[in-house]
Amino acid sequence: MNNRIWLSSPHMGGNEITYVQEAFDTNWIAPLGPNVKGFEDVLEFYLQNGVKVAGLSSGTSAVHLALILAEVTNDDEVLCQSFTFSASANPIIYQGAIPVFIDSEKDSWNMCPVALETAIKDRVSKGKKPKAIITVNLYGMPAKMSEISAIANKYEIILIEDAAESLGSTYKGQKCGTFGDFGILSFNGNKIITTSSGGALVCKNEKYKQKAVYLATQSRDVAPHYQHSEIGYNYRMSNVLAGIGRGQMEVLDSHIGLRRAMNQFYQVLFKDIAGINVFIEPNEDYFSNHWLSCILIDPNITGFNREAFRLHLEKSNIESRPLWKPMHLQPVFKESPYYGSGVSETFFKNGLCLPSGSNLTDLDRERIRISIQKILA
Repeated sequence: MNNRIWLSSPHMGGNEITYVQEAFDTNWIAPLGPNVKGFEDVLEFYLQNGVKVAGLSSGTSAVHLALILAEVTNDDEVLCQSFTFSASANPIIYQGAIPVFIDSEKDSWNMCPVALETAIKDRVSKGKKPKAIITVNLYGMPAKMSEISAIANKYEIILIEDAAESLGSTYKGQKCGTFGDFGILSFNGNKIITTSSGGALVCKNEKYKQKAVYLATQSRDVAPHYQHSEIGYNYRMSNVLAGIGRGQMEVLDSHIGLRRAMNQFYQVLFKDIAGINVFIEPNEDYFSNHWLSCILIDPNITGFNREAFRLHLEKSNIESRPLWKPMHLQPVFKESPYYGSGVSETFFKNGLCLPSGSNLTDLDRERIRISIQKILA
């Protein structure tokens, strides 16, 4: 049996071990230390736009802290993109708030500005103005941030940009993660760079960053003894994992180039295949890191559906995965309000994520090509 070709596996650059060894040599084996500051500094420099970054234990913890900083509390409503991973929505429940799910549009696959504004108007008419908006840059593709930001500003609603999948992507030349009042990054093992586990909260200023760090370190007050005036969380990033992140940042641009080359590989492979469309940028305003390359399959044209395609690849020990199941279809959120026309449902029914790792070899690509050509034949 051939070795498994994974959807998106970790890809080390080689210099990560230098920073990790430094943490061991200096005994900074703790959720603070020089690597954490160094990682935050390099992220701030990379993202530009004057942002401040707090290194955290996960992207989920970053969403949670963003909601706390947005003063979301019990029974508040939060508008959230439906077509996403559950980590975008779960922290809304942590705060005792109510998720209101918004459908996608067909260009970027992300939050539909029309459905967003419809939802805001309807919730306001019901006497419940939403407290925050969580939009997502799915699979590395930026959302329509100009329109979404304008709507958030118009109605004076806090905007949280979930850029967990889109580090290095840009919209109109601006780095993803810097558009909202808060931005979310993830360094999970399958992301474009990884710290094994980990994430970060992107803030507009130092005040919010320091408040996030305070909350993430159990809200310990300044005192010689342990004193706490607020409920805190154990959300700070480890100095060891931050060392991995510093090494990974040295190869981020290279990884983006390799992921984009994989997307180009699929564009060429499916170029003349009716009924299969590769997910690409809608126009020159968008630059995607193509964290994952995805396709939509029209079974009425191809004669096979997404699941048949997935199982065919599996027989060759090649991992692929259906697109995210929308949150409004999830059993845990079945009672939540939803605004849309079923766009994300169609994507889920017909879409598939294909192997996209920056560490895939020419031999891997040849195996993928041969397997796909068999089912196309």
